[in-house]
Amino acid sequence: MKTLLATTAMAVLLVGLPLHAATVTYGWEDGGTVLGQFGDIDATNAVAPDPVHDGEHSLYLLDQDAGGTPQAYLAWVTGLVEGDVVEACFWRYDTTPGASPSCRVWGHYTATGGAIEDYAGSAGGNNDYGPGEGWDEVCHTWTFDSDEGAREGLVIEVRTYSNPGDLVWVDDLTVTGPGTATITVPTVTPVTEATWSSIKALYGG
Repeated sequence: MKTLLATTAMAVLLVGLPLHAATVTYGWEDGGTVLGQFGDIDATNAVAPDPVHDGEHSLYLLDQDAGGTPQAYLAWVTGLVEGDVVEACFWRYDTTPGASPSCRVWGHYTATGGAIEDYAGSAGGNNDYGPGEGWDEVCHTWTFDSDEGAREGLVIEVRTYSNPGDLVWVDDLTVTGPGTATITVPTVTPVTEATWSSIKALYGG
């Protein structure tokens, strides 16, 4: 059973860090998972012998939704204006050609000044479900629709198409956007000695 200390430590660790850059890559090597989700899906940081495309970690998604299409939020691009172009690519793994489980890249808009959980309309995505023969890379490019300024964010999703209990793996995410945008990925904040000392002191450690 997790202790309160361990749970609190994870709450301190698992936050998304905004990275101001034209291109951001993320491979789950730091132990992160996702920025958020919709539907019943379990996102876990995986290590070998689970499938890993590069490095030592990947993300695995366990579908637990009996009646929908769950979505895991991999990145959030904010500060976008009409006509900005965003591209996202990631590697996905399944071994079921022409059958579930499978996944694809998708996106939704967020409102100006809103949070990642906000839904300001579908942005669409890629209709490619993959060959189901191991690892393959999937990409999609969006031209941002600001809805006359009502939107300024784009959430990059992986949508799973499967049955409850099915697994897919994701690795090596790359998101490219304008240099004026902020690209947030599920980066884990490094723990400093001061942070650990504060947590221990709080719980009498």
